[in-house]
Amino acid sequence: MTEPQEKPEVISTTEIYNGKIFDVDVSEIRHGDAEYKREIVRHPGSAVMVAVFADKTVALVRQYRYAAEKFLLEIPAGTLNKNEAPEIAAARELEEEIGVKAGKIEKLIEFYVSPGFLTEKMFVYLMTDLEESEQKLEEDEILAVERFTFPEAFEKIREGEIQDAKTIVGLIFAGERFGFRFHYPRL
Repeated sequence: MTEPQEKPEVISTTEIYNGKIFDVDVSEIRHGDAEYKREIVRHPGSAVMVAVFADKTVALVRQYRYAAEKFLLEIPAGTLNKNEAPEIAAARELEEEIGVKAGKIEKLIEFYVSPGFLTEKMFVYLMTDLEESEQKLEEDEILAVERFTFPEAFEKIREGEIQDAKTIVGLIFAGERFGFRFHYPRL
């Protein structure tokens, strides 16, 4: 059995970047006899939505992602506002991005995106009992909404057309709720 470890001590923290979506800090850390620096990207977290319509199709958005240098097919998601509950953000972002309101919101899972350097936690919700509303895209949100069955979406994962981690996780977890199991390709 592993003994509990002592939590490292933060000696100092300096903010080196303050941005619209995230900030970056450099912290000096002491952990036992070791001293080191860590660069941490501070992000408020994200709400991620798997919107499933009455016909069991799921809404994905196709948009250009500058960091990946290509168009990606993803489930809708958005950054939490300061002190905003993730389920409130999920409802807001769903209407903004795909123009529907959810009558039922169920949390599927939450996870850290990359905890080695990033504080962002994603909260993934299953959104059902959907009612058409009005899309309210922000100026920099240029996207197309596409709908797929779970088997079609799973095939896009296997073929590498869906490469976004939150989308893969969200689709697999939501698919289970509707009796669709993701089958990994045999190597």
